[in-house]
Amino acid sequence: MAQPLKDMINAQSVSVLADGLAAAWSPFPRDRFVGRALDGLDGLELKDRVRHVAAALANALPLPYPRAAEIVRGCASRAVLDMWSGWPATDHTAVQGLDHLDAAMETLATLTPYSSGEFAVRPFLELYRDDALKIMYAWAESPDEHLRRLASEGSRPRLPWATRVSWLMAPGPTLPLLDRLRDDPSEYVRRSVANHVNDLAKGHPEEALALLARWRADGGSHVEKVLRHAVRGLLRAGHPEALALVGATPGSGAVDVLALESEAVAVGEKLGFSVTVTADGAGPLLLKYAIRRPGSRRVFHLGQREADGAGATFTLRKSHSFRPVTTRDEPPGPRELDVIVNGRVAATTAFTLTPAP
Repeated sequence: MAQPLKDMINAQSVSVLADGLAAAWSPFPRDRFVGRALDGLDGLELKDRVRHVAAALANALPLPYPRAAEIVRGCASRAVLDMWSGWPATDHTAVQGLDHLDAAMETLATLTPYSSGEFAVRPFLELYRDDALKIMYAWAESPDEHLRRLASEGSRPRLPWATRVSWLMAPGPTLPLLDRLRDDPSEYVRRSVANHVNDLAKGHPEEALALLARWRADGGSHVEKVLRHAVRGLLRAGHPEALALVGATPGSGAVDVLALESEAVAVGEKLGFSVTVTADGAGPLLLKYAIRRPGSRRVFHLGQREADGAGATFTLRKSHSFRPVTTRDEPPGPRELDVIVNGRVAATTAFTLTPAP
């Protein structure tokens, strides 16, 4: 079983941060910081652990923030920071530096190659809006791919795990960032841009599609890959314009056979099934499937096939896992499996999810 993420904030990660801070500032009370950071840590969940260590850091650096920020920045070049050891330092920046925009943003820029500051930058976007965004526009021009990614990732409208910034939910202010980074040489950056547009598309699909259409018209080495990743949410929802954007004819294609390996599957096991589809004409067939029960419908990727003309036939096989996960409840009971071809439900069959053996 994989190690819980919360356990990555531990004595080792705290020690790495402590060593860097002590190297950056000789009076730093290393042992007091470590003791305070580890006291009660084991009983906390992930983000509470980050806040707990950040609070211990604030207690150990009772200095005016600009001076404390210098020490935190100095730590970055004196310790082998990673996401887990550096995350409390970015959280410290978000809390203690809130009245010092320039020093705090400089600190996030220094830390982000080691531990990305996309969560920590959100309070500054909320409080300072235009001034913070102006700094992020400059980040988008940086030679450092980590900083360019932070410009896109930190300003995402629906950044997972992050606080919502209300004015980011509407398209407009971040578009200059995305235009600058859409064809970035780094896939790390381009993937963030695609995720950013996918976020926009959830609330403003027409604006997101218009943006992507403009990018395609403008050209670029990576535009098609960015486009496909950016519209994945709209494709999952069967949005006709998104389907057309990737060359698929909305509603085209038929399911000839949908066969389950079994009409019942237990919690913890896999449902195997096969699908045979036939194209109505040349072009891509975008295949999804949905698992439905009362009050729940979840859509998953099944595959994509390129038809050279009407009558082209493809067979796909899939196993869907019902392994229990902490973020989703799957109570036993009746289910339906939909197969979706180019945005249209083309076949449905029923099965039963039974209790774990």
